[in-house]
Formats: sequence, structure tokens, C-alpha cells
Amino acid sequence: MTIYRDEGIVLRTHKLGEADRIVTILTRRTGRIRAVAKGVRKTKSRFGARLEPFTHVDLQLYERRSLDLISQAETIRPYGEPLVTDYPRYTAGVAMLETAEKLTAEEREPALRQFLLLVGGLRTLGDRSHEPRLVLDAFLLRSLSIAGWAPALDECARCGGRAGIRWFSIAAGGAICLACKVPGSATPAPETFALMMALLRGEWDLADISDERNRVECSGLVAAYLQWHLEHGIRSLRHVERERGFTSEVPRPGSSPERSEAAGTAQGTGP
Repeated sequence: MTIYRDEGIVLRTHKLGEADRIVTILTRRTGRIRAVAKGVRKTKSRFGARLEPFTHVDLQLYERRSLDLISQAETIRPYGEPLVTDYPRYTAGVAMLETAEKLTAEEREPALRQFLLLVGGLRTLGDRSHEPRLVLDAFLLRSLSIAGWAPALDECARCGGRAGIRWFSIAAGGAICLACKVPGSATPAPETFALMMALLRGEWDLADISDERNRVECSGLVAAYLQWHLEHGIRSLRHVERERGFTSEVPRPGSSPERSEAAGTAQGTGP
């Protein structure tokens, strides 16, 4: 068996047998991996607490034909500690972990930019410098950008023009102009477009002073746009949305334009 070292963020765990766990980790060099941690559910486990979701760990592993085996684990930073007592931040963090896993579909495919983005997002959540839903939306938008799916925001997604940008079409790829408008397009406020651009670019001075209505519109559009491209839902977003006071119905590829574009947008966003 080949021994290797890597660092990563624990995304999730599930039980294996009576005392073991399978741990899913997004690593710096190897990408997303699944590995077995032997005996970590025993009370006398040497490193069970170090392999919990949100934990940034340094690992030594044995590479095997099936699941790799974790032989050592040292905590670099427990990002979960400041989140577990703050429900909005915790649910936002869980959504970030699930999104990172869904966007790294291929195991052992290096994903350094996604790893660094996740580390930065969890650190920002924990230091409480920005509202948690803003941090989550910024993470989702930048994750989409890394995946090559960033929405057009300051030019028409169809024709590339910059005049008359007023509508948002999930299926079309973002903002669209009057000439390219499709049935069911959402009509976010201009301030919502500005907020989405600020989050994508990291302009926190603008994002932090945004109005609540624009934040709700932004969150609904970002959530729907993300799940459209993933072609399945992010389950943990339901808890974030419930805490924030709005719900979204996820649009599906192949559905009607009216359903596709209107579903998933925040309350107050009209056709």
C-alpha cells in the first residue's frame, strides 16, 4: 500500500460497521476523496473528534484499491466550533460543504481553487464579519464561477449587449436584455444585480450595506441558478431558506419556461 499525506476539509461522515466511519474529504492536492477511519466511533479513539465535518485536518493515508485508509489525523483548524452555537451560520456552513461536494463530482480530481474557496468561506463565517447568508451567496456564486457557470450580470447572457439589462433568466445564463427576454424571466431590482456582482467580486463594503429585500431576491436567484446547473437540489439550502423566511421551488432542466424561470426566485421577484 502506498502512503501519502494531504490536508483537507471534512465534508461529511457516515457509519461503517460497528466502530468505523467513511469520511468524505475535500483535499488540497488530491481532490475529493473517501477514506475509512478505523475505530473512530469508540470512546477511546485517538482521532475520532478530529474527523468531524468542518474540520481542517492534516492526514496520513494508505492508498488502497477501494477506499483509502486514514492512519493519522491532526487538526489544523476546527472551523465548526464557532458555528455550532449559531444556527444561521451553521446552516450556511452545511450548505457550503454540500455544495463543495456536489461541485467536485469526480473523486481524486484535483480541485485546489474549490478547496481554497471553501477554506476562505468557512473562515469568514466563523469570524462573524459579514451576515451569514451573504457569505453563503458569495461562496455559491464563486463556486459557480470556478465550475465555469458564473451567471452573466452586467451584460446580456444571450447577445452580450449592456443596454436594457433588466431581466434574469436561469436557463439563458443570467441577465438578459429586452430583445432577448424570454417568457417567465424574473425582474430583480437593479440593486439586486449590483449585490450579486459585489458578492461575486468580493466587494464587501457594498454587500454589507445592501437592503434586506435585495438580499432575499439575490438568495433566491442564486439558489435556483445553482440547482439548475447541478440538476438536483442542495438539501441543506432548505434549512437556510427556512431560517431566512423564504422558500424556493427548484427549477428543472426541460421544464416549461414559465416554471423554469419563475420557480426558485425569492419572494418579491415578479415576472
